[in-house]
Amino acid sequence: MANKVVTACGRRKSSSAQIKLIPGTGKITVNGVDVNEYFPFKVLVMDLMQPLVVTNNEKSFDIDIVVRGGGYSGQTGAIRQGITRALLAYDENAGTDASSETSYRHILKANGFVTRDPRAKERKKYGLRKARRAPQFSKR
Repeated sequence: MANKVVTACGRRKSSSAQIKLIPGTGKITVNGVDVNEYFPFKVLVMDLMQPLVVTNNEKSFDIDIVVRGGGYSGQTGAIRQGITRALLAYDENAGTDASSETSYRHILKANGFVTRDPRAKERKKYGLRKARRAPQFSKR
């Protein structure tokens, strides 16, 4: 049962990512393109790989990602959360006890990957230039 394909969804800001986790060699594709070609900065690739590095699965899975909306940072966060959720589902399907110290849930939660980052852009308000930026005050 552990050799199944696992799917998960991750979200961050206005981005959403659909993750397909397949046992394989460590190849990651984002929207049909290699991850290193899709993202312009190495830091973003390192950020989305963190759940795999922490659980020692960099070369264990092939990952197909479809990501939409937002910019590079939001997309990276969405992918990272999706990979985390997929790893949790994979570990659960494998029959690992979630309360044990070696479970993916314990490891990922300790590193802060399980919680969704709720921060998003604040909406613009009437009479202001941006969300909080007021027009310049003129005394005369």
